[in-house]
Amino acid sequence: MLFSSLRSTIGCACLLGGLTIAAGPTLIGTLPVDAASAPFSAVLVAFLGLAIGLVLRQLVLRRLDRVLKEQKAENLRFDTAINNMTQGLCFFDGQRRLIVCNNRYADLYKLSRDMVRRGTTLAEIVDHRFAAGSFPDMSRDDYLKWRESIAVADKASDTVSTLKDGRTIAIHHEPMPDGGWVATHADITEQCRTQAQIERMLRHDALTGLPNRLLFREHLNEALQRKRIAGHSLAVLCIDLDRFKEVNDTLGHPVGDQLLRAAAQRLNECVGQNDLVARLGGDEFAIVQTEATQPIEARALADRLVRVMAAPFRLEGHQVVVGVSVGVAVVAGDTVGDPDELLKEADLAMYEAKAGGRGKYSVFTPEMGAHVQGRRWLENDLRAAVDRGEFELFFQPIVGLADHRVRAFEALLRWHHPSRGLVMPDQFIALAEETGLIEAIGAWVLKDACSRAAQWPSRVGIAINLSPVQLRSGNLIAVVQAALQASGLSPTRLELEITESVPLAGNSHNLAMLHELRALGVRISLDDFGVGYSSLGYLRTFPFNKIKIDRSFVRDVAGNRDAAAIVRAVTTLGEDLGMAITAEGVETDEQWRLVRELGCEEAQGYFISRPRPAGEVDAILKIDSRLAVVRASAPC
Repeated sequence: MLFSSLRSTIGCACLLGGLTIAAGPTLIGTLPVDAASAPFSAVLVAFLGLAIGLVLRQLVLRRLDRVLKEQKAENLRFDTAINNMTQGLCFFDGQRRLIVCNNRYADLYKLSRDMVRRGTTLAEIVDHRFAAGSFPDMSRDDYLKWRESIAVADKASDTVSTLKDGRTIAIHHEPMPDGGWVATHADITEQCRTQAQIERMLRHDALTGLPNRLLFREHLNEALQRKRIAGHSLAVLCIDLDRFKEVNDTLGHPVGDQLLRAAAQRLNECVGQNDLVARLGGDEFAIVQTEATQPIEARALADRLVRVMAAPFRLEGHQVVVGVSVGVAVVAGDTVGDPDELLKEADLAMYEAKAGGRGKYSVFTPEMGAHVQGRRWLENDLRAAVDRGEFELFFQPIVGLADHRVRAFEALLRWHHPSRGLVMPDQFIALAEETGLIEAIGAWVLKDACSRAAQWPSRVGIAINLSPVQLRSGNLIAVVQAALQASGLSPTRLELEITESVPLAGNSHNLAMLHELRALGVRISLDDFGVGYSSLGYLRTFPFNKIKIDRSFVRDVAGNRDAAAIVRAVTTLGEDLGMAITAEGVETDEQWRLVRELGCEEAQGYFISRPRPAGEVDAILKIDSRLAVVRASAPC
């Protein structure tokens, strides 16, 4: 190509000069040379030199243009690459002057385009960042001290910096041989927030926001470590909500969740700023109390918890009363304390408080271990008692005060334990309710009682106590129907007794269950009337067939005018509402006479008969029409 261009250029030049040069295989053809033509030859050579120069210049310009375009394209690719990085990138030379940075770097630190021009010093950039708030939080004096001696690492390093505006920046620093460096800056704020959220989820309860068991253990370990060093005493309190399952079963899990959140808030309001409240799971909470005088302040806190948590909760229009049982374990003096042992002791104390009637607190003592262990053995035996046939029903007659005849028998449960002997209901019913075993036991009671009652005269009914747990059960109706069908007993002869511990007001589930039972023909009685906080409200909420006046009023009816007035008022109320009235706990002839005079229709108690085995029911029925009472000397 060079040859063709050159030849074409020379040809043009010769034509312009009026010369004819024959094309030949050489660059310049044969020219006649003589003395006259010497000046012309010189001109021609000069012209040829000029032509060659022009050609070469054109070639160089073309080459330079191509190089510049390639360089421009390369720069464009470089700019595109670094400006599309998710990280900020900066180059500084050995004199701490900016060589180049990308747009992300400028945006991260709110730097203007003038600020990121080549040659800007590191000091100028950090001054701008401090003024713009895109610098770690520090006072101006601290900043000026730091600026006086800005240190640049001479080794590769990775650091994380938290800026005043809350962002977190990860910086990778790579030194260069000439003393300069290149660094990448990545905004990891969201990653840190996500990580913090994950960490929080791992150590906090999702429902209440309280620390969970993992964080509780970590905190307890740290508190025990501080105690070993400083000698401080501390206490652990285990807290269990009373009747929480009842709320969950009757009002539903959403209300139960609201209760847990409200309970967590109250617990937090009860503790000091150095204490930690945690949810260990279900309805069980725990507190680590530190920097307090023990056991005085632990007792004070436990008492405060019981009082505060006893107040009603208002949840979705329902007034919910639960209360708490609290167990306390204290580490004081030179005792080192083990976290597992401490939790176990607080847990044992809590069960002791719950066994004592709930709504109480108990401080751990060494004797509790054996007591709670015995309770756990009892629970294991209770689970097998139904299968082993260890339960038996005793029957206590309910007699009409007008005709002295047996109207019904109340079925009362007894447990013949293989090693403990006869175990009374007050020793195991609460445990059966807590463990859920009452449903299986209750189903057996219904089946056995109905089967035996079906063999009695048709005028004699059977009364069976229903546990609140049974009423909450979704299969109670099916269990009652199965017992009636299997025995052939008329539903009108079955009387189910509930106490005021069963929530009715605002409780659609329990009310619906009672109405379904009534629809079957079953009679419903309100037991222990007068000892609850909402007796009259119960009578308005549900139309009971019978009211049983609590034995505490019957016991005092002879010597206490107020008790007598209450009994009379209840009988009058029952008559107006069409409800039969039974006096419980009649133990003397005088009580028998007075409750009859005060208007009661029926009586039940030791004066008439103690609870008797099923085999003695026939004997009682044979004499009930001839005697006012049936006396029995042998206690059961």
